[in-house]
Amino acid sequence: MFFKPTKWTVMRGLILRDIDDLIIGSFGIVAFISFFVGGVVTIQTALNINSPLIPQYLVGFATRQSVILEFAPTFISIIMAGKVGSFITSSIGTMRVTEQIDALEVMGINAINYLVFPKTIALLLYPFLISIAMFLGVLGGMAACYYGGFTSVSDYIWGVQLDFIPFHLAYAFIKTFVFAFLLATIPSYHGYFMKGGALEVGKASTTSFVWTSVAIILSNYIITQLILS
Repeated sequence: MFFKPTKWTVMRGLILRDIDDLIIGSFGIVAFISFFVGGVVTIQTALNINSPLIPQYLVGFATRQSVILEFAPTFISIIMAGKVGSFITSSIGTMRVTEQIDALEVMGINAINYLVFPKTIALLLYPFLISIAMFLGVLGGMAACYYGGFTSVSDYIWGVQLDFIPFHLAYAFIKTFVFAFLLATIPSYHGYFMKGGALEVGKASTTSFVWTSVAIILSNYIITQLILS
């Protein structure tokens, strides 16, 4: 991917286009899912606190921990494996089927650098998307408390601020960078090396989603074991 790089004037346009397709184009679905899943986590936590001895601010605490540690970095990444991963595989696979990749190689262009490198650089902005997911997840939980009456907003905010450990954010963003690399490379591999026609493009997209999801879950387990144990 780094061998024989494309001219910067061309690469800059490719990177900006992939940022628009992969990051900005995913903002809507990430914001929608994050807001409402944060609300669901808050509702389920509040409904399972039956004892009057358990303080209500633990609803906010549990929501913050769930959203920052697992939901935003891991759950959103699996969703992005379906959206972004399928897009990458289908776009590169279509170029393979229509022999556009062969044309690039005939012209002396490193096709892997031309196609994969811009997507890898674009997905370096993926942590920005995850930070928005964290914020909207916590905000969705506060909205659920306000409109559902499960606990007061002040108690919820107090729980969100309770015993906050900044390293948890670092842990979440370390995972996010690893997931971003997986989202850029595994779907690109399945698209670039696919064989066949239009039907195989769909099969390659499905296969890339499955293997990207498996890689995200396994790397999530390994990183959690290494960092938090």
